[in-house]
Amino acid sequence: MTETKKYVRIKKATREAAWYVDKIGKVFEVELVGPTYLIRTGPNHLSAIRKEDAELFVTEKRPAKVGERVLITVAAPIGEQSYETGDVFVAESLYDPFTKDIQVLGMPDFIDYNEYEVIVNSEVKNEEADGMKIDLNAMGYDELIAHGEDVIRAIRLRAYGEGYRQGKFDAEMDYTHGQAPIVSAQSRRDEIVEQAKADVERLKETNIRLRTFNISLEVNRKDRSVEAIAKRPKSNRAFYGIAKATPDDCFNVHIGKAIAIRRALGLAVPDEYLNAPQPTEVRVGDVIMPSVLKKNTPRKVVATDVEVDAIANVCCLDSIMATNNATIIDDSREEVIGE
Repeated sequence: MTETKKYVRIKKATREAAWYVDKIGKVFEVELVGPTYLIRTGPNHLSAIRKEDAELFVTEKRPAKVGERVLITVAAPIGEQSYETGDVFVAESLYDPFTKDIQVLGMPDFIDYNEYEVIVNSEVKNEEADGMKIDLNAMGYDELIAHGEDVIRAIRLRAYGEGYRQGKFDAEMDYTHGQAPIVSAQSRRDEIVEQAKADVERLKETNIRLRTFNISLEVNRKDRSVEAIAKRPKSNRAFYGIAKATPDDCFNVHIGKAIAIRRALGLAVPDEYLNAPQPTEVRVGDVIMPSVLKKNTPRKVVATDVEVDAIANVCCLDSIMATNNATIIDDSREEVIGE
């Protein structure tokens, strides 16, 4: 079962002598709940917060789903971030299913998994759980307005989540003649390569942003391998990760970089990286081993290749591959796409 935590945000200080009178808007983790919220303010000291002075959040430490609210519990000290500890956002998308980072509504930055917890309660639910009936007639004007805004916000969040789930359901029901659309091996490999490219950039960016590791990559095309080195700033300590294509696999530098970086950082390597389908279509820039060339001599296929007339016309590459029993041994195509 997922562990839950409780946090309170200071909304007001009913008594001028309250210790938190100058901490309006701040968020604290709750250690004990009784007549008041008790938080730790010292190694051997608990301080009380009146319940009417605070907003309670019950959270779970897990990846956020689209439409769920998240509480920033530990904002990373990156200087230029546009959010801080105590902020509440709505998850818009799961930025990375492996590191569990998310993007949120109204925020251009992505939020690291270590910075947020998922909110699983609301003020209305808290009151109902405590056996308290909401008496609208007893509320003052300002309190009534604030309560109405919370209700409207909750309705919007629920509608957003329901709309996402319905859209996902509709997409899953998009069948062709009663069967799921067939995705070719080449299309799936293309998707994995693009995923790996984004993964590498995101992991490098995250480590720069959080100042955890300086990451360098060394590609050995002869050995068909990639080595990642993750070194801690101002330290000689370093971690290494290696990815090497098997003799029967087509080497792709982007997948290799993603695998190597994840191994260096001690992160799980997605199964699709390790078991990506082999390419079935030749593209300009692929390295192939066709029988029309000298045995064991790889040749980069380009549109201007004049040594092998049969491969000069890119639109005919697939048929040439088939008739000459050629094999794609590297589909990185870094020079072609200008990387």
